[in-house]
Amino acid sequence: MNGLGGGAHRVAEHASTIARLEVELARLELKQKAKAFSFGFVLAIGAAVCGLVGFGFAFATIAAALATFLSAWLALLLVTLLLLAVGGMLGAVALARLRKAAPPVPEQAIREAKATRASLQS
Repeated sequence: MNGLGGGAHRVAEHASTIARLEVELARLELKQKAKAFSFGFVLAIGAAVCGLVGFGFAFATIAAALATFLSAWLALLLVTLLLLAVGGMLGAVALARLRKAAPPVPEQAIREAKATRASLQS
């Protein structure tokens, strides 16, 4: 009987260790997703700032074109297009990062927990 009791104790210890490891895996996975989300959020803010500055340059371009009809407006237009292109690229990267991070669910930890439960039930 002592051997059976000792075996049951070891099984309980192993199950406890597995549960702790799965919780640690979930914590690490959520931390990684939060980091990816925050990076995407910062890029989205950068895209918004570039977009606002781009609109400012667009209005400056219109004003310069109407006021002078000289080549200064062409330079302002090129700067405007450059800022809008950079804002678009930052926005695209931000969107990709945000989609990669969402939803913030520890998918790998859930798969491992289900696999562990299935193997223990077998």
